[in-house]
Order: sequence, then structure tokens, then C-alpha cells
Amino acid sequence: MFRIAIGVVGLIVLAACAITSQVPPAARSDLAPTGELHAAINFGNPILAARDPSTGEPRGVSVDLSRELARRLGVPVQFVTYDAAGKVVEGLKSKAWDVAYVAIDPARAVDISYTAPYVVIEGAYLVLQGSPIRSNADVDREGVRVAVGAGSAYDLFLSRNLKHANIVRAPTSPVVTDMFVAQKLEVAAGVKQQLEADARRIPGLRLLEGRFMVINQAMGTLRGRPAGAKYLREFVEEMKASGFVAQALERHRVEGASVAPRAPVE
Repeated sequence: MFRIAIGVVGLIVLAACAITSQVPPAARSDLAPTGELHAAINFGNPILAARDPSTGEPRGVSVDLSRELARRLGVPVQFVTYDAAGKVVEGLKSKAWDVAYVAIDPARAVDISYTAPYVVIEGAYLVLQGSPIRSNADVDREGVRVAVGAGSAYDLFLSRNLKHANIVRAPTSPVVTDMFVAQKLEVAAGVKQQLEADARRIPGLRLLEGRFMVINQAMGTLRGRPAGAKYLREFVEEMKASGFVAQALERHRVEGASVAPRAPVE
């Protein structure tokens, strides 16, 4: 029995070594330069991550992907947590993280090397039940104030595309609806799933039909780490194709997001 146990342990170790050996040394150096994988986890987007109510530990699809990536790199993972996407991007200045989970946006691409998206999320608008605003097209008008999380994908997108409405920025995305109600604004913008939950929580609100944008959520690393960026792109495609991402979304009971399609072969 003892010999069998030793044999099983040996097989597990060999399997782990085989996976780790498949990672190019340059990629491991790029993604875990300190010997640990520092992964940015954004609690501001409930589709990606949340705190476990009993333990307070991070959980969600981005957490699962981080753990799997660290396993393949053969290094421990250290979670660097934030409450807003804008703060994740600010973390670049101090190189606080090695990989992050953020929406693809040209403004961020200056400093971040993206993978193809792994999930697709819808952005929606929330209004008061009696609001004269009936469709997404009605939002961009003079006198309309739109609440949005500062530095979020919605903030970046709406800042480029709204020509008449004014943007009012909340400190983080989770507090957008509360600020929208408190300040008696006309519209709140954000993750459709979050706004649906807010509409159930606060009486007298309704979502506009459809979506105003599709958010392509990707993994990213700092620019100037080409081997790491290449490995991340391959990793994300494998995680989508193997069903890993779909299973993570189901395991964490995430609604309002779908697995992104396979990226074109480069």
C-alpha cells in the first residue's frame, strides 16, 4: 500500500512538472517576475469576481483563471484586489500586478497587452419607472445626466460616444445606482446584471431594453512583456475551447455573460 501511495504521488509530481515545463522560461519570467503571479481582481464587476460571504476570500471566473495560470507557471498566486476597474489600471504605475482582467479599450491598450476576450458582457441603462426616456437612443440628449463608474469601460465608451448628455462619475461601479437615486439623475449605466439586481433592490426603477454596448472582457499584462503576452493569448484560447470558462461561469452562477467566440488564428 505504501509503495502504491508513493507511486501515485510520483505521478502527480511528474504531471505537474510536465505542465510547468511546457511554459517557455521567458513567459514565466514575464508573468511572474518576482516568483509569484500577482493577479488583479476587480470586485467592482460582479460577473468577474466577488468576496465569499463566509470567508471574505476572492471567488469568481477571474480568480479561477488566475489559479489555473499560476498552476501552469509553477508559482504561487497573490491576489491584488480592487473595487473599480479604473483603480486596476492605476495599479500599472506601480506595477502592482502581473495580469489583470479588464475590458478591451483603446485608451487602455497604450499600457496593456490584451488577449482576445474570454467573456462578453452587456452594458445597459437604468432609469426611473416614470422616466420619459424609453430607449437607448433617448439617452444622448441635452439635460440628461448619466451616472457611471469612474474609469470603467462604460465611462471610457460613453465619454467617446455621448455628444449631448453629461456624464456624472461615481467612485466605483457598485455605487452607481445609489448615487443615481440620491442625486436624482436621469440615467445610470453599467453591467446589465448589476443594474438588474439594483432594480430588484430599489423599487421604482426599470432597465431600458437592449444594450448600449458589448464589453469584451480580456486578460492583460503590462506592455513590454512580449513572451508573457503571447502565452496569455494561447492560455485564454485554451481555457475557452476546453470549457474551463463556461464551467467557471456556471459554477459561480453568473448570468449576463457568455463565453467569447474563438479568436482568429494569427
